[in-house]
Amino acid sequence: MSLKPTVSNADHVQGNMDADLVIVEYGDYQCPYCGAAYPILKKLMSQFGDQIKFVFRNFPLSEMHQYARAAALAAEAAGLQGKFWEMHDAIYENQRALNETLLKKLAEKLKLNITQFEEDIKSPKLAEKVDADFESGVMSGVNGTPSFYVNGKKFDGGAEDLLQLISAEEE
Repeated sequence: MSLKPTVSNADHVQGNMDADLVIVEYGDYQCPYCGAAYPILKKLMSQFGDQIKFVFRNFPLSEMHQYARAAALAAEAAGLQGKFWEMHDAIYENQRALNETLLKKLAEKLKLNITQFEEDIKSPKLAEKVDADFESGVMSGVNGTPSFYVNGKKFDGGAEDLLQLISAEEE
């Protein structure tokens, strides 16, 4: 399966914007497997971030994870204040304690404008962004989280496999 739509300005991107290697993760903030992948992806980015363009797309499995969608909206709301990745990381680092109260605490910790943050979380524009990410995942063949795409193609493996793949290419 290939990635639809391709990576664009609508995506949250970190690493090297001009990298030849583009990794897209479809993730759910409450998914334990995404939580387990998070430190491995951090390691990947700290070692090879200058060679990777890393993209995160929301794929909240709301039926299984009651706070997944709220967390996705919180990260998007933080993104409007230029702190998407900080919120993304903070949610994964506090995943076991995830609930609505935690999301507000994290926003305060990141020194976001809380009034703005609370308004943005309820904004239809952000709901549309999360839904668009989710729909793109469905079209791209995502059947669970995390799902990874490397240069537009579905990657059969987890974060560990990604790290091994990229480490092997370095040697």
